[in-house]
This record gives sequence, structure tokens and C-alpha cells, in this order.
Amino acid sequence: MYQQYFHFNELPFSIAPDPHFMYMSARHQEGLAHLLYGINMGGGFVALTGEVGTGKTTLCRCLLQQLPVNIDIALILNPKLNAVELLATICDELSIGYDKNQQTLKNFIDKINQYLLTAYANGRRTVLLIDEAQNLSLEVLEQIRLLTNLETSKTKLLQIILVGQPELKQILNRKGLRQLNQRITARYHLLPLSLDETRAYIHHRLTVCNGDPGLFKERAVRKIYQFSSGIPRLINILCDRALLGAYATNAHTISPDIITRAARETLALDSPSRRANAAIALMIFSSIATGVYFFSQQQPAGHQVKLILSGQFPAPDSNPAIKSPQPAPKHEPVALKTEVKTFKAWLDDPSLSLNAAMIQALKAWKKTAPADDRADCNYMKTVDLHCLFDKANWKDILELDRPAILEFSLANEKKRYALLTGIRKGQPVIRFNEDLTFPLADVLSLWDGYYLILWQPPRPDMTEIVPQQTSANVLWLRQQLSAITGASTSVNEPLFFDEALKAQVINFQRRHHLMADGIAGARTLIHLDNSTGVGDSPHLEITD
Repeated sequence: MYQQYFHFNELPFSIAPDPHFMYMSARHQEGLAHLLYGINMGGGFVALTGEVGTGKTTLCRCLLQQLPVNIDIALILNPKLNAVELLATICDELSIGYDKNQQTLKNFIDKINQYLLTAYANGRRTVLLIDEAQNLSLEVLEQIRLLTNLETSKTKLLQIILVGQPELKQILNRKGLRQLNQRITARYHLLPLSLDETRAYIHHRLTVCNGDPGLFKERAVRKIYQFSSGIPRLINILCDRALLGAYATNAHTISPDIITRAARETLALDSPSRRANAAIALMIFSSIATGVYFFSQQQPAGHQVKLILSGQFPAPDSNPAIKSPQPAPKHEPVALKTEVKTFKAWLDDPSLSLNAAMIQALKAWKKTAPADDRADCNYMKTVDLHCLFDKANWKDILELDRPAILEFSLANEKKRYALLTGIRKGQPVIRFNEDLTFPLADVLSLWDGYYLILWQPPRPDMTEIVPQQTSANVLWLRQQLSAITGASTSVNEPLFFDEALKAQVINFQRRHHLMADGIAGARTLIHLDNSTGVGDSPHLEITD
């Protein structure tokens, strides 16, 4: 009814996860990055949890459209199945043929294993995504864990994504499921939107439908946040009813009073019990509608999703809206905050060279830059620094906890380099003369895994301490490990790197997910420095 009245091209607050209206907050971007990270690592489990209506379905839709073309996916929408029914559903999703008269666990597992081996041999990978996973029985969860035992000598053959409400976290923490819980390689809990994100969310949806972003007054936005607690689905329900109320009363802006009336009508505020029941009913109904819409779509909207993830919005419908018999007066739109360049566009700058990034890294270490501005690893040694160049995943970079030069690969095979200095509100902080933040998903999509960090050995000659070595460095290593563990043992030859000390080093390396070779090399020395906190190295700045 109000679409023509407010001159919208389409209704702005539908509860369906339309990618045309998709708003990726920092929390959603980080959640998507965790899912992509888990899949790119391969094998094991990925867990995504969040309250009803916080946007888990939106993230799943984004994920499906970001998956590489060589990945096959099986979707389980109804998790209230027994173990045999689950395996049968997986076979149906992957088009695996089976004898319906021989439906046993062994037959299904053999069929699935054969399929996974064939897919792996053909260069394909398989992902199992289970929605509403908090409804899975313990028997089925155990069967799902056993599916991850399907593997070659080098890799897991099946990646499993569990999506569910907060109860899923409690279920996974049960002692009887500790084996499954230990196999989760990436997990993320999706929180509701903040007040600022709620405001941006409303402005975004109004802008996409060619509406006035200032239609909702600031106090009205605060009321929406108060009643919805930042849950996107409730924001949509409140805004939709508020627009209907404004239309009915011939109002041209949304006031706090209109929001309060809309909340009474949709959330039954006159009675606490009625309010809770109404909210639950609305969420259940909208969850069903969302699920039907989400999984009934045949054509992907990958292009639109990519536009939105990069900070751009699809062009609104070119068909003009029909004029209302009583047109609303024109209001000057509220100016939106101008966004910085997308990360991909920012990387087009040819000055983002390795040399420039190393200059930035020297500044982070508070070291003097070379007079000719030509920094390399040979120069670093003159200021007591060493270069560590390797390939790793995002988690390893954060655990090293040092400013890191990341290498990015562009489509034209050119390379760009930028210094990572921290994480701010879930977004990487990239320094190039100034600090800039970009969505984590955008950074990970272009980072090829290679990095270079500068590090300072505890002593000038201490770049590696190896077993069977005799030196003062071995004594230093003993002292560091004793300070960390709190246990000291007397040995006859404290300067000698014996088997007992090697075992201590290996235990330390395993705790920090390092190569457990017993050699105290650069990464092990960096983690020792982080654990003891005695060094003066710069660290990544992590802020909420």
C-alpha cells in the first residue's frame, strides 16, 4: 500500500533474504570470512551460530555464491532425522544412487566414501551444510563426526558446516561430543547489529529502493533499536509496520510515536507474555518464509552479491514508481557518509610495492629507514632485524602477532604489498602512510597466503637453536620454557640441547600449532617472545 506513497521502487523491508537488499555489517563480513576460511582450509567442521533473525541465512546465501566452481554442496534443511535418514538425504543431495531395499549405515557410508574418492580424484571437493543444527540428535551428531573419517592419507574428503541457534554451542560443549568439538577448525557467533549498524542497515535498504534515507528520524531509529535489540528480521518487521502506519495517517516521516505503535501491534507490548509469544510467532513464521524463499531460488545472484560485498549497490529498478494521488512533499535526503575505496580498487595503486611496505614496517618497529629509501632484508640486518617470508593462513598470521606485510595477487598477475597492523572491530587495519580498514572477506579474497614479517632475535646470533647444540643460547631456551611452564628441572649440562629439552620444545610447538620438529627457529622464537612478554617487539593492535 505504501510503496507508491513513499515513491519506492519496491518494498524496502521484506523479510526474504533478497541479495538486492543485502547489508553486510562488519559482523556479517567477519562471519563470512570465518566460513570461507574454514572451507579453504579443507576438512573438519565449521560452526556458525546466532540468535534467530540475526542473518545466518543471509551468510549462507553469500557463502553458496562465493564457493569455488569445483565444490559440490549437500544441503540438509530438516535435521530431525535419524542416522540412516541423514545418510540417505546426503546421497539424494549429491545424486548418489543406492538400493532403497538395502538402507543400512554401512551401505550408505560405502556409497558416500566411493563418491568422495571419485570427486577428489577429479579435482572436486564436497561440502555438507546443515541448517538448524541445534535440532540434531546426539546419535546423528556422532554419525556426522564419523563422516570426517573419510579421508585420504593427506586430506579430509568432506567439509561440514553446522549452522544453528546458540543452543548448538551448548550441545557441542558436552563432554560426550568433545571429539567433534575438537575438529571444528573455524567457528563464529553472529551477534545482533549495534545502534550505528542498525541506522546504516535502515539507510541502506531505503537507498536501494530509491527511498529517502532520512525518512526515519534519529529518535525513531533509536526506538527501533530499543525494540528490536538489533535483530535484522525484527528491524524489518517494525519498519514495515511503521511505514504502513505513516501511510495510514498521511505522515511523511517516521517518528518515535509511530515506531512505538508499530511495536505494540507487532510485538504485543501491552502484555509481556503476549509480547514474547507474538515475537516468537513472528520469527517462526518469517523463518519458514525465509527458508522457502532462500532454497527455492534457482538462479544465483552472484553478480549482485559481489557488488554489495565490495561496497557497491545494484542499480534500482529503472521503471518509475506510480505517482500517488496524494504525493508526499520532497525532502532533502540526509547525506550518507562517503565510503573509502573498495579494497580491490585501493590495490590498483602501483605504489603499493614491497619496498614501500617494508618502509612502513620499519616505521612500525621505530627503526631508521635507509637514506635512499631502498629497504631490503640485507638492510634489515643492519638495524638488528630479520625477515621471515612464508605462506600461512589468516589464523597463523594473527597468532604470530607481528605487523605483517601481506602479498596480494591481482588479475593481471601483478603483485601488491601492504602492511597489516591490527584488527579494528573485526576489520583488518592496513597501513600505507595512514591506517585504513577494509572488510575481512575482501582482504582474504585477494590475499594469496604469502607474508613477510620482520622479527628481532633475542640475541644477535640467535636465529635458530637446534638439538645436540651446546651454547649459552640453549640455557636461555631452558629459562624461557621454565618461565612459561612454571616448572624448572635441574640438569647436569644446562648448556647442552638434550632430548628432554627437545621434548619440551615439541610440546610448546604443538600448543601453538607450529611444526613440531624440536628446533627453535624463527616462528618458535617469536611465539616464545609472545608468551613471556619480555621483548619490545611491536604487536598487532586488536580493538573491539
